[in-house]
Amino acid sequence: METSRVGFCLLLCTIFMVVPVSIGQLTSTETRLLFQVQKLLEYPEVLQGWTKWTNFYYLPHSPSLKIVCANSRVTEITIVGNRSSPANVVPGSGPQGLSGKFSMDSLFTVLTKLSSLRVLSLVSLGLWGPLPPKINRFHSLQALNMTSNFISGRIPKQIASFQNLTSLVLADNLFNGSVPDLTGLPLLKVVNLGGNLLGPQFPSLSQSLVSITLSNNSFRSQIPSGLKKFNQLQRLDISSNRLVGPLPSFLFSLASIQYLNLAQNQLSGALASTTACSNNLSFVDISNNLLIGKLPSCIGSNSRNKTVISSWNCLSTGNSNRQHPYSFCNKEALAVKPVESKEQEEPGINLGLILGIIGGVVAIAGAIALLMFVIIRRSRTTEDANYDERSIVDKMSVRSSPKPPIDSRRVPQTMRSAAIGLPRYRVFSLEEIEDATNNFNPSNFMGEGSQGQLYKGWLVDGSLVVVKCLKLKQKHAPQNLIQHMEVLSKLRHRHLVSVLGHCIVTYQDHPNVASTVFVVFEHISNGSLREHLTDWKKKEILKWPQRMAITIGAARGVQFLHTGISPGIYGNDLKIDNILLDETLTPKISNYNIPLPLKTGSESPLSNRLSSDENAEKEDIYRLGVLLLQVITGKLVTFSNELDGLKLELEKCLAEGPSKLRGVIDPSIRGTFADESMKTTVEFAINCLSKDSTKRPSIEDVLWNLQYSIQVQEGWASSGNLATHM
Repeated sequence: METSRVGFCLLLCTIFMVVPVSIGQLTSTETRLLFQVQKLLEYPEVLQGWTKWTNFYYLPHSPSLKIVCANSRVTEITIVGNRSSPANVVPGSGPQGLSGKFSMDSLFTVLTKLSSLRVLSLVSLGLWGPLPPKINRFHSLQALNMTSNFISGRIPKQIASFQNLTSLVLADNLFNGSVPDLTGLPLLKVVNLGGNLLGPQFPSLSQSLVSITLSNNSFRSQIPSGLKKFNQLQRLDISSNRLVGPLPSFLFSLASIQYLNLAQNQLSGALASTTACSNNLSFVDISNNLLIGKLPSCIGSNSRNKTVISSWNCLSTGNSNRQHPYSFCNKEALAVKPVESKEQEEPGINLGLILGIIGGVVAIAGAIALLMFVIIRRSRTTEDANYDERSIVDKMSVRSSPKPPIDSRRVPQTMRSAAIGLPRYRVFSLEEIEDATNNFNPSNFMGEGSQGQLYKGWLVDGSLVVVKCLKLKQKHAPQNLIQHMEVLSKLRHRHLVSVLGHCIVTYQDHPNVASTVFVVFEHISNGSLREHLTDWKKKEILKWPQRMAITIGAARGVQFLHTGISPGIYGNDLKIDNILLDETLTPKISNYNIPLPLKTGSESPLSNRLSSDENAEKEDIYRLGVLLLQVITGKLVTFSNELDGLKLELEKCLAEGPSKLRGVIDPSIRGTFADESMKTTVEFAINCLSKDSTKRPSIEDVLWNLQYSIQVQEGWASSGNLATHM
């Protein structure tokens, strides 16, 4: 009897030991998918403990790793790595993202097979590339967090179909363009898209949101009035954008609002004194805008329960030492005021009024047409006379040119219209220059350029610029300086860091300085080509087609400097550091020669700097060859012996065949180029580096060969080869 009881107890214990195991196991398919995720993420440290004996049902949770399972299926994956994000990468610190073998498409092919997944959080793992459209295969997803990676491209519109989504966090990536319409997500509570390149229009969002973070993006529209319906909103952070227009007073009185950060925008105007605040509001930051007048009493001062930051506006309340003068905000607001769209006419407008308007428009159009006819006739009859009455600036420019006038037929139409989109060239006052640089505040100092000091500044329209300060130590006749300014004003092209204007300050009795010229350039904020070839996350974006487009753009910039203006500009500093890339990867040459008489005796914009000497022209071709070699190999060249060695290696590989040549190409672009395209480019780069300058090609030959190379590449890619090699 006793033996029977003992046996029965042992049987019960066995059953209870077995049952949890049989219930708490994933299906073999889901287990296999998790191991595939581990492999595709390249075995991050937090996943290195996974083995074939790992039971994911009972895997201990930690801040870095959480796998939740139910009914033998995975319902939550949270993996937090230790890789840097775009905002925190230190230049020269080495690769921060996953390798060139990583495929975002492959990763999501695996993840979307986890059909019960409700929470997906992949943070700081070095993911790169765009999110694929197949993300719409997630049918049960409630929370998506891809923070602090290098994900680029647009946010897929398929995300707007996630009807169960409650949290969307894609902060600190490289997303750009517009945000999908999220108004149709009734359960959405949290949106965090901060630290990207999104814009320019403010996104359409669900009224159910509790927290909205859109800071550090490129939104440039007004704050939409529709936000007044967001009754559940507790936190709104739209700081560090370029939002314009008035600051809506309803934001302070939203029923649930607690945190409101509107800093670092271009919001203008005054808040009504009757503005009310929600009882829950505890933090307000409206600093660094263009606000005027007095703050309403409910946000006029800090209190124990409320923090208010309002510095660097033009407010008449608070610490005046931390406010701009009224004129600063008035000028800025006028410049950045958006064009208001006309609202629809109210129904029931008088028919007579409509007919009157139509008649008036017809009459005005007829008058304009007649006026244009008269002007055209008059301009034709006086064209020759006007030619002889040119300004002295034009006459001096023509006389001093060592080359014949440029044949407009030789300059492509794309070159002649390449400055479209830039604001008109203008002459700035010293006050405007001082306002832009905050009186040359040391915090805006960018360093010493080849010709003078560089300061960061902001114009009245909110655009970021670079101000170069050039000190002339020799007195010059006003006509001479005007002549130089005439040449300077033409330095505007899509592939140059273009000149927006200048300011001249003349000192009558200064012993060391005769004049200071402030030259205002557009600001390019996406870094240099050097950074894109050394910073791992950026390097992966530059496959062969992108690199070809960049070199062609740089060559077009050089062509403009040589032949697009008269006199041409040669001997430019065409280093890899001085090729800047904007947000669309359009290359822009910086630090090119500026036609100013900086040296004693430089009384003509042609002296020293603007020599049309053949050697100076061929020197620019040589520098383009150096640039091409670095783009092809991914190796930076500092010394001439390094360049010679690299050139010899490429010449040897060319002779030995395509397989040898592939071995010296930058590994991150292998599989993305046609062999013929690469071979043509390498051969041409070597020609540009000829020791005999007379054997180097002209800039027109450079462009022709590069364009031929990219045509070969496009033909190869269109045949499907690119897809099979990626």
